Order: sequence, then C-alpha cells, then structure tokens
Amino acid sequence: MVGRPHRDRGRGHPLTHARLPIRGRRGRWALAAASVVYLAWVASLTLGPQPEGAGGGLRDLASWFDGWAPTAWLTYPVLEFVANVVLFAPLGVLWVLWAGIRRWWFAAGSGLLFSAAIELTQALALPERYPDVRDLVANTLGAAVGAAVVAAIAAASHRAGGPRRAASH
Repeated sequence: MVGRPHRDRGRGHPLTHARLPIRGRRGRWALAAASVVYLAWVASLTLGPQPEGAGGGLRDLASWFDGWAPTAWLTYPVLEFVANVVLFAPLGVLWVLWAGIRRWWFAAGSGLLFSAAIELTQALALPERYPDVRDLVANTLGAAVGAAVVAAIAAASHRAGGPRRAASH
C-alpha cells in the first residue's frame, strides 16, 4: 500500500492502537484525583518556604556515598538532579493517561512549562527559594522519562497481543 511503512504489515503502529485502561467515569475521577494530589504535592515541595535542613536526607546520602570510592561520584548535585527527575516522572505518566499514548512525547513540553512556572515563581515571589536551570532540565527529563516508560509498556503490551482499541484523541 502506498504510504504505509514496510514494518507496518497492515496492523498499524503499536502506539496507534495501544491504549491504557482508563475507562469510565470512575477511572476519570480517579485520574483527576491523582492529578490534583500530585500537583498539590509538587507545589508544596517547590513553592512553599524552604524548610530548615532542606536536602538533609540527600546530603546524608551523598556523605555516605562519598565514603566508598566506587560511589564517590554520587555527590549532592547528582542526587538532587536524580531526585528532580524522579519527582517529575509522574507528570509524564499522568500526561499519557490524559492525552493518550500517541502524544507521549508532549509530556516533555508539559514538564518544561510546569517547571518553568515553578522556577519563575521562585525567582519573582519566593526570595528564600533558589531557582536553578538544572531543575528545568531534570524536571523536563523526568516528565519525558515517565511518559516514555508508559508508552513503551503500552506498545510492548500491544505487540504481545494485548487488547486492540482505537487510540484516544
């Protein structure tokens, strides 16, 4: 067929038909509740006053890693970057659950915009907080990784013979 890639073999691309099982009113309400809880949690961590001893757990962990040569590279800045990636991975997951599998890569843009809003708020309105461009990078990466993992799982499930339904949106 004209326009159809050879690898397609008539089945469609795995992400065209792969879909996550968020169905019905209860599923959408649960997704909405999870989204609100997640966004409120991130806002409380990033927009509230910097608590005394912030980063203490990461600093202790970095000190512990520093005591052994093979893990000495796991410094506080590295651990903080990884923590920010992990913090924003759920945003990517939620993005895919709301927008659909085919648009998973838009999650990076949502992570960038959400992170930019946080960093801008910190810079303009929260003098006790320290905006950092590395946070933008880590948060964007985290959203992209979360979305990519969900998309990869859905595609693998589709290839393994999972249910074939029309993609959302």
